[in-house]
Amino acid sequence: MPLKLSLKPLEAVVINEAVIRNGERRGTMLLETKARILRERDIMFPEDIRTPHDAVYFAVMQMYLTGEASGLLYDGAISAIADLMAATPDESEREDILNIARQVAAGDLYKALGSCRKLLRRGFSEAGHG
Repeated sequence: MPLKLSLKPLEAVVINEAVIRNGERRGTMLLETKARILRERDIMFPEDIRTPHDAVYFAVMQMYLTGEASGLLYDGAISAIADLMAATPDESEREDILNIARQVAAGDLYKALGSCRKLLRRGFSEAGHG
């Protein structure tokens, strides 16, 4: 079953490391095969990293976009996860971080990225921003 993406005008999406930008009108795209997809709003750039949470998200995002589940990107993600774990006293957040580590170790990078997003949103709202 194909994946249907509806894109806003000028919205970008990354598919298997290729950036695709929609035209000036709303558009729909059907993807017939498995692909690594990330919408523009979910992409983080190195200059956006401000917290250990951000560093974990960025590291997992890089692994997901490249499809690399081992090697240097894996080492970087595990290091970022360890740094976040060391900086986190909250026991329930530590369990969430361990869950992300398990997902990364299992190569379930899309799920790990979703777990990172939830952790980022929770931290953002607890800081009084949302």
